[in-house]
Amino acid sequence: MSHIIDLTLDGLTCGHCVKRVKGSLEQRPDVDRADVTTTEAHVTGSASAEQLIDTIKQAGYGAELSHPKANPLTESSLPSEALTAVPSALPAADDLDDSQQLLINGMSCASCVSRVQNALAAVPGVTQARVNLAERTALVMGSAAATDLVQAVEKAGYGAEAIEDDLKRRERQQETAVATMKRFRWQAIVALLVGVPVMIWGMIGDNMMVTDANRSLWLVMGLVTLGVMVFAGGHFYTSAWKSLKNRTATMDTLVALGTGVAWLYSMSVNLWPQWFPMEARHLYYEASAMIIGLINLGHMLEARARQRSSKALEKLLDLTPPTARVVTQDGEKSVPLADVQPGMTLRLATGDRVPVDGDITQGEAWFDEAMLTGEPVPQQKSDGDNIHAGTVVQDGSVLFRASAVGSHTTLSRIIRMVRQAQSSKPEIGQLADRISAVFVPTVVAIALLSAAIWYFFGPAPQIVYTLVIATTVLIIACPCALGLATPMSIIAGVGRAAEYGVLVRDADALQRASELDTLVFDKTGTLTEGKPQVVAVKTYGDINEAQALRLAAALEQGSSHPLAHAIIEKAGETQLPQISAFRTLRGLGVSGEAEDHALLLGNQALLNEQQIATTEIDPELEAQASKGATPVLLAVDGKVAALFAIRDPLRADSVAALERLHREGYRLVMLTGDNPITARAIAKEAGIDEVIAGVLPDGKAEAIKKLQAEGRKVAMVGDGINDAPALAQAEVGIAMGGGSDVAIETAAITLMRHSLVGVADALAISKATLRNMKQNLLGAFIYNSLGIPIAAGILWPLTGTLLNPVVAGAAMALSSITVVSNANRLLRFKPKR
Repeated sequence: MSHIIDLTLDGLTCGHCVKRVKGSLEQRPDVDRADVTTTEAHVTGSASAEQLIDTIKQAGYGAELSHPKANPLTESSLPSEALTAVPSALPAADDLDDSQQLLINGMSCASCVSRVQNALAAVPGVTQARVNLAERTALVMGSAAATDLVQAVEKAGYGAEAIEDDLKRRERQQETAVATMKRFRWQAIVALLVGVPVMIWGMIGDNMMVTDANRSLWLVMGLVTLGVMVFAGGHFYTSAWKSLKNRTATMDTLVALGTGVAWLYSMSVNLWPQWFPMEARHLYYEASAMIIGLINLGHMLEARARQRSSKALEKLLDLTPPTARVVTQDGEKSVPLADVQPGMTLRLATGDRVPVDGDITQGEAWFDEAMLTGEPVPQQKSDGDNIHAGTVVQDGSVLFRASAVGSHTTLSRIIRMVRQAQSSKPEIGQLADRISAVFVPTVVAIALLSAAIWYFFGPAPQIVYTLVIATTVLIIACPCALGLATPMSIIAGVGRAAEYGVLVRDADALQRASELDTLVFDKTGTLTEGKPQVVAVKTYGDINEAQALRLAAALEQGSSHPLAHAIIEKAGETQLPQISAFRTLRGLGVSGEAEDHALLLGNQALLNEQQIATTEIDPELEAQASKGATPVLLAVDGKVAALFAIRDPLRADSVAALERLHREGYRLVMLTGDNPITARAIAKEAGIDEVIAGVLPDGKAEAIKKLQAEGRKVAMVGDGINDAPALAQAEVGIAMGGGSDVAIETAAITLMRHSLVGVADALAISKATLRNMKQNLLGAFIYNSLGIPIAAGILWPLTGTLLNPVVAGAAMALSSITVVSNANRLLRFKPKR
C-alpha cells in the first residue's frame, strides 16, 4: 500500500545534492515519487522509512523522520494530482540551525580571507565556511563547537568572537565599526600631522639630505617617526609578524616591509652617513609616516562606506519591535518580544509593527508589507488571514494568535537567508580569491627583482633608487581592492534585492541569473491567480448538474489542489457522499466508489486510458479549451457524466511583466500539465513564445533538460516544493510565493510576493550586481596591473620620472575607496518598470 513519508535531510547544500538524493530515491522500485529540497524529502511509495534513510545515507547525506510519532498518510488520503503541482507551504524552521556566526578581527585583504577560511574548514565537524572580508565575519556550517572555531582562527593569527544571533552580531559590529573608525581616524591624523610638515620642509631646498648641520635634528625626527609607526601603524607590523610565523603573507606584510625598509634605511644614513656616498644620503622618514597615515585614512573611509553597504540587512533587523501587547485574562500588558510564545493572543492597532507571525482571530485591518514583499500596495486582512513579523498596521485593529516566534518567523528566516547569501561567493569571486592566494608572495618577488635590476643596472646612487623602487612596488601592490571587489557588490546587491522582496540563496544564483536567455513558467499559480473557478458545467446522460457536483466534490474533498477547491466551492454546502476505494492516478486524476457507482474524475487522458469514449464531447472539450478553460471530466460507471470547465484567470500584472521580460530579450516558455489547446489559449493571452503542454509532474525536469540541450540558459519559475525537480534542473530556480506560503528552501531565488514583476526585478538586479562586480574586479586588476610596472620604474626610460612611495600609498588607499563606493551605487539601483 502506498503512503507518504516525510524526512528531514542533512548535508544538502545545492541543486546538485537535491538531484543526487532524488535520483537515488526514485531508482528504488518501491518509490513512486520523491519531492526533495535541501532540507526535506516527501516520498510516496511502499518503502519503509528505514529503507529510505539507508538509501539517502548511501548517497552520502543524512536523513531522519520529520514526525516520528505521526502515522504516514495512507493511499485513501492522498490528494488529487490531476493536472498540476500544488503550491506548498513554508517549510518549518529547524529547531537547530547548524550555522554559526563569527566576528573576525585583523583581516585586511583577500589573502587573509583564504587563511581564515582554510583554518575554519580544517576544524572537525565543519561542512562549509564562508568568510566575508567586507563585513569581517565568518559563517560556518556544521557541528563544530564555537570554541574550536575561535581557537582555529586565533591559531591562524587573527581574532575571533562567536555571535549568538543577528541582533547581537549587529550590536558588536556597530561597536567594533565605531571603535575601528575612531582608531583609524586618530592614527591617520597623528601620522599625517608628522608626515605632511616633514614632506613640505623636505621639499624646500635639499633639506631631506643629511648634513653635519641637520644630523641631530633628523635623528630626533627619526625617533618621532618611529613613535608614529608604533602608535599609528603598529597593527601593520603585528599582523605582518603573525603572518610570518604562520608562513603566509598579507597586505599588512607589504605595508610593513615598505615602510619598515624606508625607515631603517633613513636611520642608517642618519647614524652612519659616512657609509653612504653624499648623493645617497637621502632620508625617507616622511614617506613612512605619510604612507601609514594615508592607508589608515583609506581604511577609515572604507569602513564608513562598508557600513552603508549593509544598510538593507540592517533595515530588515529594524523591522522587529522590542515589545508586544499580549491579551490575557487580566487584560492587556506589554511584554518583551523574547517572552512571546506560540498560541498567545496579541493586539495590534493602527501604526503598530507586527512582532511575530500569526493568524488574525478578530478584526480587520490594512497591512503595509512593502519591506517584507516589496509590494507597495497595502493588503486588507481579516479573520483567518496570516500576518507576518515586520509588517505595519496602516489602518485598523485586530487580535491575532502567535504561530511562529523568534527564529521561526518568516522575517527571521529571510534575514538568515540574506546573511548567508551575502557571505557566499560566485564563481567569478572565487577566481579573485585564487589569484589573491599567490598575489602577495608574487609581489614580494617582483619587488626584490625590480630592486635587484635597479641596483645592478640603474643610475647612481643605486642604493637610493633600489630603496625607492622596492618600497613603491610593495605599497602600491596591496590587494585591498581585489579582496573587496566581489563581497562589496554581493552585500549591496543581495540587500537591495531583499528590499524588492527578492531572496537570493547564494551569490552563484546572481551570476547564473545574469546569464539567462530563456524563462520557463509553470501555469497554475504562477502565470495565473491560482484560484480557479468553475465557469461552466455540462452534463450527459441521466445525471443533473447538482448530482455531478456532489460526486465530483466528494472525490476532491480533503484535497489542497486549486482545481479541487474550485469544484468543492461550486458544490457549496451540499451533503457529500462517502468515498471508498479511493486512488490517485498521477498526472491523470482520481478514482473511487460512492453510492454504488464507480467514479473517475480527471483529464481526457484518464478516460482514454480507461477506454471510455469521449467522441461525443470532443467539440465541447475543444470549445472550452479554446477559451482558456481546463476541462475536467467525470465518468460514472464507465460513461461520461459531466464536464467541468475550470478557468484560472491570469494575474492582473502578468501580461505587463511578461512584456517587460520580452523587451529585455528573454524567450518565454509555458510548461504545464494542462491540455495543449487550453495552454495555447492562455499563452496567447499572456504573450508567451512557446508552449510545452500535457507534461506530467516528473516530465517537467526532462522538458528543462531538452531546452538546455539546445544550448539555452534556463530559469524555471514555479510554485516551489512540488516543482523541485524542475527548479533544481534549471540553471536558476525561481520560487513564486507570498508571505507564509513561500517555499524559501526550494529555489535559488525566492519571491516574497506572488507576482511576475518580482521575476523581472530579480533578473534586473542580478544583471546590475554582476555588472558592478565586474567593474570592481576590472578596476582592481587594472590598478594592480598598471600600478606595479609603473612603481617598478617602467616610465623611467621614457620620462625620467619615478613614482613616489607616498603617491603609491595614496593610490592604494584610493583604490579601496573606489571599489566600495562603486558597490554602494547598487543601493540606489531601481529596476525599470
